[in-house]
Amino acid sequence: MSPLLNQRLDLLAQPSLRDSLNACMHGIEKESLRIDAGGVLSQQPHPAGLGSALTHPTITTDYSEALIELITPVCRDIDELFQRLDSTHRFTYGELGEERLWTESMPCALPARDQDIPIAWYGNSNVGMLKHVYRRGLAVRYGKPMQCIAGIHYNFSLAPQLWEALRQQDGDARSPQDYQSERYVALTRNFHRYAWLLMYLFGASPALCASFLQGRDHQLEPLGDKSLYLPYATSLRMSDLGYNNDAQAGLSVCYNSLESYIASMQKAISLPYAPYAALGTHDADGQWQQLNTNLLQLENEFYSSIRPKRVTRSGEKPTHALAARGVEYVEVRCMDIDPFAPLGIEPSTAHFLDSFLLFCVLAESPAMSEEECRLSNENFALTVKRGREPGLQLTRKGQPCSLIEWGEHLLDNIAACASLLDSAQQTSAYSDSLQLQRAKLQDATLTPSARVLQAIGEHDNSFFRFALAQSEAHREHFLSRPLDNREQQDAAAVARQSVADQAELEAADSIDFDTYVARYLSQ
Repeated sequence: MSPLLNQRLDLLAQPSLRDSLNACMHGIEKESLRIDAGGVLSQQPHPAGLGSALTHPTITTDYSEALIELITPVCRDIDELFQRLDSTHRFTYGELGEERLWTESMPCALPARDQDIPIAWYGNSNVGMLKHVYRRGLAVRYGKPMQCIAGIHYNFSLAPQLWEALRQQDGDARSPQDYQSERYVALTRNFHRYAWLLMYLFGASPALCASFLQGRDHQLEPLGDKSLYLPYATSLRMSDLGYNNDAQAGLSVCYNSLESYIASMQKAISLPYAPYAALGTHDADGQWQQLNTNLLQLENEFYSSIRPKRVTRSGEKPTHALAARGVEYVEVRCMDIDPFAPLGIEPSTAHFLDSFLLFCVLAESPAMSEEECRLSNENFALTVKRGREPGLQLTRKGQPCSLIEWGEHLLDNIAACASLLDSAQQTSAYSDSLQLQRAKLQDATLTPSARVLQAIGEHDNSFFRFALAQSEAHREHFLSRPLDNREQQDAAAVARQSVADQAELEAADSIDFDTYVARYLSQ
């Protein structure tokens, strides 16, 4: 353990900072495809009982009308976080009728024709149409199937008092906002260095339905009649089969300062890209089909495993919010849905993520050269496709190192962060979770990806049959535990209010959509 890491751990262990350490904030966003009883993508609109996907605070949609996203409020306590996620699931299942939620990150049986995958609709307001047209742009740029991949996003922040204590220890003369922003960016660099470990420990998409890759070249192996896989893969979702495309392959995003990150994003959203220019912003019928013809329509189009974030104001672009008010939290985006967990993620996973992210905060984080960025990306790519391969070598500080050996070293360092969180909260949950992860390094059959492949084998080597069985089991899990009358009434009232809020937005528009888009993009 480095002297700097020890020094920072000692600082945060002081009794005067214990309450601040307990004030870490968390949020979860969980995506799931709606399917019919046969496991086919739903063609039905967003259920009316769930309210407006545009304005509901906890139930929305992502790319597809069928891709529900369930969002927790920001919570200090992890138990409360999961209670809120559970109650939102229970309300949602109660409004789905005969539909189910697909329990996998990789999609269900998709329609043979792309046009039969419905794009999310948010009403006729300018802000709703901006979201819809942005998704049309994703369709013409990358195809609809890729946008049907689902995942877990985990949001995390430290209390301002902790950042201030660290700033004083460092003797840093920058303002609290600037210091906090740069330390979140430093966290992001360390995350890129070590995120391969999360893919090994929590990757849960080693196989997929062959329909997802129909007509596309790939190097996956057949599994049964209609499934594809790689024998040692951990997360095909995070491989070049998932969130990857040729246009973004050459996009260099620098995380060495907040200014460089913002500059990278602004360059990407203003850089003309000839293939998209050939498509134009409008289709043959004169309808909007993408917001612009640049490399990225919006910053959110950049596919990354983690993002520095700031809550935006209405109509505000993410980079504008970051530039004006700094980084508020980070959003971890590489987590697969755990098909064995009804909520898609276990509390123990959240406890480990807190320990891992605190380590990324406290460990030294020098600037990354282009070469280190490239090697970090290679380590990540190797792990998602071959992570459980015996003897797999990654590159650590320019030298070969076994994944297992490096993983053990990281867990030894993360253990100190887990102990610190345990001490602050008078629990053993963080250290207990770390022991679960250590066991996976010692025995690869305990990893979610290995368990998924074993379960697929028990369903006649059919990814689809395994996933549909899990979807049925999780549906029963939630339907057997309906909300009580008061909870149901409160949830229904929120849904009704969201519909009224959408109507108010639509009535308040005072400019046409073309003008709205021009103003939004010109920020």
